Amino acid sequence: MRNHPVVFDRQGADKAQTVMCGGAKPGLMTAVLQTSLPYDIWAPRTLPGVAPLGLDDWLIRDEAFGGQMATRDHLLQTRRGQVLQMDELARAPAVELLEMVLRFAWPEAGAQVTRCDGVEVVVNRDDPLGTLCGLVQEDFCILQKLGDQHVLTGAIVCFPASWRLDEKFMAPLIGIHSPVGEYDTRLATRVQRLFDGVKPGRPLWRFNALWYDDPTLFQPRGTQAPRTARDAGQAAYLRSEKQSILRLPETGAVVFSIHTYVLDQTSVLPPRP
Repeated sequence: MRNHPVVFDRQGADKAQTVMCGGAKPGLMTAVLQTSLPYDIWAPRTLPGVAPLGLDDWLIRDEAFGGQMATRDHLLQTRRGQVLQMDELARAPAVELLEMVLRFAWPEAGAQVTRCDGVEVVVNRDDPLGTLCGLVQEDFCILQKLGDQHVLTGAIVCFPASWRLDEKFMAPLIGIHSPVGEYDTRLATRVQRLFDGVKPGRPLWRFNALWYDDPTLFQPRGTQAPRTARDAGQAAYLRSEKQSILRLPETGAVVFSIHTYVLDQTSVLPPRP
């Protein structure tokens, strides 16, 4: 995925000379769009569709950085309870995750970090998920093995794709994915095995592709009001998530990270034969 505009590497250096960090400060309804994807959504694949991920490609800074980060800042300030949930069980993993992100992208960071858009973020280890919200475009979910299932014990999710964090918080994997039709018992077992088997330093990744009429990044929707699915070519926008599964080496918790792309559908439709 090195064809994407900018990828953080493990020493914090950018893999491109310029980064688009500016732009207007959007409201919740303002369209914040990317112009390309670092993967092919049309490539054949089978669920759950995971592949190995190099750590150099874990976190991405793309051309939507300025708009997405301004949206994240606004959501954390105005809707914190809707985008951040953390049980005390997740505190140690959340701090470990924060330290990993800082080492990854800002190895020289002190008490604060200055983003490429000029915004200064105070590094608050008493609020690890809130700090992470202001550092990178990715959303993060922390899952810990309780009994025989991984449970969502903490999360910062500013860009939910038609689900609500309060409905999924402290739920096991199969409860998190309800009511996704294709997530049957057999697939749930395979996903649980993935979470059991992922090793520190050897993350995995996958992507999805969803078609939306509304490009808004913050789209919480409860299980009682599911989104109407659309087909390619019948909606104005593609919403795609690059999802990574990573095990924290110290606490052993699993981190599910989500980088959200929203593109005009004309940018991604396959060429006509």
